[in-house]
Amino acid sequence: MASERRASTETHRGPVRHVARQAGPEGELVALAGALAAPAARWSAAERRVLSQSDGNPDPDQLEAVRRAILRGEDPLGDALCRVRSAEDRRRKGAIYTPQGIVSAMMQWAARHGKPARIVDPGAGSGRFIAAAARRFPDAELIAVENDPVAALLLRANAAVLGIADRLSILIADYRDIDLPRASGPTLFIGNPPYVRHHGIDEAWKDWLVGLAAKYGLRASRLAGLHIHFFLKTRDLARASDFGAFITSAEWLDVNYGAVLRKLLADGMGGAALYVLPARTTPFSDALTTGVITCFQIGRRAATMTVKSVESLDNPEALIGGQAVSRSQLGAAPRWTPFLRRAAGPRPGFVELGEIFAVHRGQVTGANGVWIAGRYSGALPPAYLFPAVTKGRELLSAGPVLSSAAALRRVIDLPAALDGLDAESAAQIREFLRWARRHDAHESYVARHRRAWWSVGLYEPAPILCTYMARRPPAFVLNPCRARHLNIAHGLYPRVPLPEATLASIARWMSANVSTDGGRTYAGGLTKFEPKELERIPIPRPDAIDE
Repeated sequence: MASERRASTETHRGPVRHVARQAGPEGELVALAGALAAPAARWSAAERRVLSQSDGNPDPDQLEAVRRAILRGEDPLGDALCRVRSAEDRRRKGAIYTPQGIVSAMMQWAARHGKPARIVDPGAGSGRFIAAAARRFPDAELIAVENDPVAALLLRANAAVLGIADRLSILIADYRDIDLPRASGPTLFIGNPPYVRHHGIDEAWKDWLVGLAAKYGLRASRLAGLHIHFFLKTRDLARASDFGAFITSAEWLDVNYGAVLRKLLADGMGGAALYVLPARTTPFSDALTTGVITCFQIGRRAATMTVKSVESLDNPEALIGGQAVSRSQLGAAPRWTPFLRRAAGPRPGFVELGEIFAVHRGQVTGANGVWIAGRYSGALPPAYLFPAVTKGRELLSAGPVLSSAAALRRVIDLPAALDGLDAESAAQIREFLRWARRHDAHESYVARHRRAWWSVGLYEPAPILCTYMARRPPAFVLNPCRARHLNIAHGLYPRVPLPEATLASIARWMSANVSTDGGRTYAGGLTKFEPKELERIPIPRPDAIDE
């Protein structure tokens, strides 16, 4: 059966790939969409400008091939736009298109939880959610909000082919700027809010976010990404009995800027369920990140919210069930991913890593340009120069064992008390500290909060070192050369002494078996493990790890 489905998919996609290649540059794609949407289209001024700059004369056979693909439920125009525009350009604008499997699963959730009179997609793109909503809810009014006129034009073409243009309103606007009249029944808010980091958001919009959050008695961070803005705007637009589901990057579950959304869902927005999709399921076609589908029901006052890790959306019941977590627990928790772990704990014969090791991130210097030896041209006592892992790639390239510290850089770690030094050492250190002051090393936040600003305070060597952020699972490396480590790595310190052979077996097992699942995968593909997240990883009991 699986082979039959695969063959059918390949048959359907063949002409779509051919059409997308023929569409080529953006101007030709615009001309193609314009021809599909005409003659009854109600063009906006922005769309007319885009059309006036387009080029190309679509071939009738090409138009027909695209039309057939749209009627089969595909999105050849959106796929073509993703090829015409680079992934980097689309990520910068937050335009990450949603795979059809996720769209279908979210529509199934919506159908189980209400019959909307109106459907709003806050960042509609080429209309994947709108098209699915039109099929699922044939009597509902449709509103698509999209600030890119080219994407809106593609959406209009899809709507014309699907015969839903008469009940669709396309607002070419910033979602945060719109208002909505009251609907005759519940409104379903559904879609993929754009992911733009705070660096790409104007200060005026950050002020807007802070002010809107304050309206609901909440504090919003100016470091919040654009998807948080869209959640707050949705809360402001929504009325009791409205409901919705958004797919976003999952990082807001844990990071500080996500606190405003966590509080909103726990008290006010009616958080109903969280379904987390690991990065390996590629929830977004060109952004490796952990995704979360957040479901809400405005006015809902249930005592619990459902949380669930979803391994695959192939199962039609993927967005059903999960672990019930009390709203009071969620409201008090600083991070939410721990609630997604199975309550049963490690399987028989396994223990959590934290039962065997304490995990500590390496030391922060406060000014690597000063405290990593190299720029200072004078002499320093060798006793205060410590070989250290200062870059993640030093562990990634070491293999299973960091056998020599010869190639590592040295970190300058002076004692907090400088009394009792011999005259030569004291003179060398005084000269270095004068140089360090000229480079403002004493002014950093870290230096000002140390017992002595000049004393970095490196940790003792850890028997096992591991990377904590990479576009891959962590690397676990034995450290017989006793290198120190900065905060680009974690050190694993046994809670009781372990033989070298056992340490080697544990490091080898973890390198072969630990995936990215226990960490947080951010948009762009970086997976990060905090110390407590590593400590929760199940490993075989040390006395059985070689069995």
